[in-house]
Amino acid sequence: MDPVRRRSDCARPAQSTQLQRDFDVRDMERRTRLMRVLTRRIALSELGNREIARRAGIPTQRISDLLAGRLEHFSADDLEAIHDSVAGVVDHEEAPTRITPP
Repeated sequence: MDPVRRRSDCARPAQSTQLQRDFDVRDMERRTRLMRVLTRRIALSELGNREIARRAGIPTQRISDLLAGRLEHFSADDLEAIHDSVAGVVDHEEAPTRITPP
């Protein structure tokens, strides 16, 4: 086998690993931003955690995990869904905002 070809074949897994790391970092940054927005909205609301959970149709433990910063318990899709359901419950703005990645 040609040595040049072997080197290029060896480089592919490293590139793939780097792309995966970049994706993981971006996903974690997105989840962190969503979690910050959600915790800020909940903190600014005058409702208790149980009431927010009840109105949003979310188990109280999920709200507790969110407020405790347990990022590993939530996917970005989970946080988006919670954001959408909580937006109408605790939102003091006229129109709910939606977080989009940069």
